[in-house]
Amino acid sequence: MVELAPLGIVMPVYNEGSWVDRSITALELAAQHAGWPIHIVVVDDGSTDSTVEVLDALAQEGRITLVRKPNGGRFAARLDGLAAQDCDFVLLLDARVLLDPGALRVLRGHVAAEPVSAWNAHVNVHTQGNVWAAFWSALTKVFWRRYFAKPRLVSFGPEDFDAYPKGTGAFAAPREAVLRSATGFSSMFAQQNLASDDTRLLRSLATGMAINIDPGFSCEYFGRDSAAGWARQVLYRGTTFVDGYIRTRGRALIVAALFAACVIAIIALGIRAVAVAAVLVCLGWIGVWAVALRSGTTPAERRALVGLLPVFGVLFGAGFLRGLALGLRSRD
Repeated sequence: MVELAPLGIVMPVYNEGSWVDRSITALELAAQHAGWPIHIVVVDDGSTDSTVEVLDALAQEGRITLVRKPNGGRFAARLDGLAAQDCDFVLLLDARVLLDPGALRVLRGHVAAEPVSAWNAHVNVHTQGNVWAAFWSALTKVFWRRYFAKPRLVSFGPEDFDAYPKGTGAFAAPREAVLRSATGFSSMFAQQNLASDDTRLLRSLATGMAINIDPGFSCEYFGRDSAAGWARQVLYRGTTFVDGYIRTRGRALIVAALFAACVIAIIALGIRAVAVAAVLVCLGWIGVWAVALRSGTTPAERRALVGLLPVFGVLFGAGFLRGLALGLRSRD
């Protein structure tokens, strides 16, 4: 194998004491299989539970470099981690993500061939016994069905950015490119803990280099496993969706007007034609099931998607409205 400089890891952590050690253990195993030295920087984003003791123990064992800061959100924590990291090539990794044993071997091969490149991991959501995670897995496969219907090596840039899955939960790129992208955009929101730290950062990065996905560079994501945790996540994603995809105050104004018109139309239809509205809802459910079926979802994922979709719509809509309100107060 070509000799490579160490791989830098940046992991933001907030109250993930039961997961962070598992994630780092999986990371160390993958690095061992790849023969790739690693330097792990963990940023404790103001944890208030047993995470504090877990991270202290990992730091004392010499397995991580620990940075502590007051709670300010994942985006700010990542920036602090990147500032503390001295490796030229970095992997952004979340505590609930477990790399597959051969993942870094595949990534190392790509980086050796092309050092200036960006790689998004292929994420498998752990859904066994977790209906909340099954819902997210189904929604992800439907939204990015161009890839998940047939996972393969792909590259994408700004033109087809929205057609492929991406996120900073397991993302590798040159450190300087990530830093430039992180400072190359500004959120619509004054509250940085609600900023779209995934989509806008990676959209900025994609203007300078293609983002690649290889099913061999893979990991398993363990989502929230409670109704309360799932609900908070849906609300949060509804808000960050505005920052990540609408992006400007002008667009927020247009979307707000269209949203209001749709609500009025739906209410009017429901009042004047209950039967027609019921038929349309049923057809919508059938359509969702059909699209999910063609997107490579499992039966359990489809059941979760159809069963939780109404609740998701309400919660995501509430988060979306919060995002629109924040966006309308922006000055861009």
